[in-house]
Amino acid sequence: MDDLQYGTRDKRGNWSPNEPAGTAPLFVFPPQPVKLLKWLPHYFFPYNVLFFLSALAWWAWVVPEVEVMKTLAWGWTLKLLLINTLAAYLWFGLFEMRLYIQRRQGNRFKYNPKFPADVKSDVFWFKSQNIDNILRGVLSGLPIWTGWQVIVLWAFANGYAPWMSFADNPIYLALLCLMVPVIHEFHFFCIHWLIHRPFLYKWVHSVHHNSINPSPWSSLSMHPVEHAAYFATIFYHLLIPSHPLVALYQLHVAGFGAIPGHVGFDKIEVGKDGAVDSHAYIHYLHHKYFEVNYGDGLIPLDKWIGTFHDGSKEADERMKERYRKKKERMNARTTPPAE
Repeated sequence: MDDLQYGTRDKRGNWSPNEPAGTAPLFVFPPQPVKLLKWLPHYFFPYNVLFFLSALAWWAWVVPEVEVMKTLAWGWTLKLLLINTLAAYLWFGLFEMRLYIQRRQGNRFKYNPKFPADVKSDVFWFKSQNIDNILRGVLSGLPIWTGWQVIVLWAFANGYAPWMSFADNPIYLALLCLMVPVIHEFHFFCIHWLIHRPFLYKWVHSVHHNSINPSPWSSLSMHPVEHAAYFATIFYHLLIPSHPLVALYQLHVAGFGAIPGHVGFDKIEVGKDGAVDSHAYIHYLHHKYFEVNYGDGLIPLDKWIGTFHDGSKEADERMKERYRKKKERMNARTTPPAE
């Protein structure tokens, strides 16, 4: 495919789409029913349907019987950790192999033309972004992912969480499943904005932002504190009436769903003339500019607080003006009063 039919490259080779990024027509006033109907398939396909099916598979074949989960034990905990790790490795590795190792589509539709494996940096373990990202995900991300999963399943099994059955509450639980990506977006925005405050950014979130040119393995490359906060999205299901399957879906949206924002390509080519939208541009712009796009656009929270960047020149100017005013405020606080 010719990516220049869909976007442009600057003199440094950075690719950007012709159409600026937009937020979902979900929380808008006045309502936009036509846009909403056109957008709805993107809400389900391809990612959210896949993540729900993966949660269904975990509930059917991976999660042990309720009686087993009533007791915290190494056996079923380590089994979950092993399966979660293998699944994450296969899922992230699928994108990594095709796009970054085999480089099947070269740098077509790639926002940053460089590949992390070709650039060494002292900010990463072993001076390698890939090794650093993989180790942080496996040594910290997957254990915390599994740990929160075990705690929630144990709580459901022991009656510490309001367990609703699908047989008795099919409509409520179906609606709750529809709300899972919205819950994730709200949670992600809140913790993401928080860890961009100077102290937390310096000691926690800067680890993730070392990957300025993100790749699939960057998805779970975080400080353990950020992992703990990020995967805590599953704990909402200890507070609201829910079902363990829905809680697993919530966790899979967070874990496996970290891929779209870090894949680094706007489109993933399928066959000779087909391509799937990655929906990665909004979060790529966050990695590029740091203080924009704390959310992924499902809820227009960034628009509401003035931090949304759609990739356009106009958005660049708004961002620069916001930085200028911020610098003026900081200077005003540090400048001693005249005598």
